[in-house]
Amino acid sequence: MRSIFLTGICACGLSAAADAPYEGKWKTNLAKSDFGDTTMTYEKSSGGDMKATMDGVSYTFKTDGKDNMTPWGSTAAWKAVDTKTWEMVEKTKGKVTSTSTLTLSADDKVLTVVAKRLKADGGTSDDSIAFQRVSGGPGLAGKWKTKNVKTSSPETLSLTRKGSDGLTVSLGNAGAVCDAKFDGKEYPAKSPLWPSGWTCVIAKSGPRGLDLTWRKDGKDMYKSVLSVSGDGKTLTETGSATGVNEKFTMVYDKQ
Repeated sequence: MRSIFLTGICACGLSAAADAPYEGKWKTNLAKSDFGDTTMTYEKSSGGDMKATMDGVSYTFKTDGKDNMTPWGSTAAWKAVDTKTWEMVEKTKGKVTSTSTLTLSADDKVLTVVAKRLKADGGTSDDSIAFQRVSGGPGLAGKWKTKNVKTSSPETLSLTRKGSDGLTVSLGNAGAVCDAKFDGKEYPAKSPLWPSGWTCVIAKSGPRGLDLTWRKDGKDMYKSVLSVSGDGKTLTETGSATGVNEKFTMVYDKQ
């Protein structure tokens, strides 16, 4: 499963005479953000494998503790603790980046994921996400919808002018940096915690916003639009994974 706290960051056109409204440092406001349309599906095959699907892409795994490649370029190793509990370890280039415990409620209606995620500065973030069952069961199998997201370390992002026609996008927790221009071309997104092959493409969207596309190995993965409020205090991102029509809204406060 992809990192549930990976978010798209956007930026708009630059002015040589004054700062663009989106420039500066921003921090995620989870209380104002909405992940309600995001779903996750687990399907059991006749051979005993499980198929995990999120954001319109899938991978298969067994609960045997072995690494399985995911569409995001990381690996996921699953292990069954009991009939209602699983442990999952994510790695990037062989390095552990998160450890998660997935637990089913007694009535099988809520799946809670509690994760400890590595940050680029060497610290960790304690995160959790609760999913409400939409269909399926019993056990892990079925379709799940995002209900609640919490984190001890909300993501920060910095948007910095780069020349007259570009922008540097930096994500604090991930230590990710993408230097891009408003020319419709791909630019590498680099992070010690991200797999290789991720790029970003930016385009202007009115005087206070822009469009952003994240790609993995040349394939569109996420598209979003980000705009700044009139008072310049709030940055709002709306988007979806390209493989589905499941809208999310991320709200960031100016720091």
